Amino acid sequence: MDPGYISVLIAPILHNEADYTKGNRFYEIEYLKTMPPMRVFGNAVLSLVNKCSTGYWNIMDPTNGFTAIHSTALRMINLDKVAKRYFFESDMLFRLSSIRAVVKDTPMPSVYGEEKSNLRISRVIIDFPSRYLVNFFKRFFYNYILRDISPATLESILGTILTMTGAIYGAYNWINAGITGSPTATGTIMLVALMVILGVQLLLAALAYDINNVPKDPLQTMPALQIIPEPLRGQAFNKVDTFATSSDSYARSAVGMDD
Repeated sequence: MDPGYISVLIAPILHNEADYTKGNRFYEIEYLKTMPPMRVFGNAVLSLVNKCSTGYWNIMDPTNGFTAIHSTALRMINLDKVAKRYFFESDMLFRLSSIRAVVKDTPMPSVYGEEKSNLRISRVIIDFPSRYLVNFFKRFFYNYILRDISPATLESILGTILTMTGAIYGAYNWINAGITGSPTATGTIMLVALMVILGVQLLLAALAYDINNVPKDPLQTMPALQIIPEPLRGQAFNKVDTFATSSDSYARSAVGMDD
């Protein structure tokens, strides 16, 4: 990570445009020239999965560790609950989505020296999918059931039921027809097709709603959130408060905006 990009990284936070910023090595094709092809493919796949898991459809390169955060958002996150080691960056994005923080990417080139990554592909394949899936269901529950009931809630539930019912019922009749040798009735085929088509359309509508539901109002611009109630601070609040204060001072001095 080139420290020369720090001023660019923290600029959106200082200008009240974001609560959290991170590097994005996928912004320009030239940025990827030094990245191994397998890492390019792996990060592209993780980016798509992370979009579904966190709801930040505007974010790429989720495993990028070049990040900055505003003290307001940092105080609202219980750091004791954030995953450790290689899933930290992805889980941090999930925690940020749970408080509706605004996240923005900052273009940066990939820089690789002679160091070798200890992250094994087998670890990613075994460990990451379950974590992403758990975060996805948590996000759906928090945003579309607990805190708000929206059209996307009904579209997601009904779409899932119709699609799965149609697929299971269709597979049953297809297998049964193969065993008995008798063709499936036209009405049954049309019923299965109708359920699957309608279910997929509802899921696509829910997806469109979720994409448009990306947080747009930075938490740092909301005066009521500048004083965080005690129950929301978490066990790590004292550490966070000290870190956030020093981080703000450093960020302003780094771009020549120190008050």
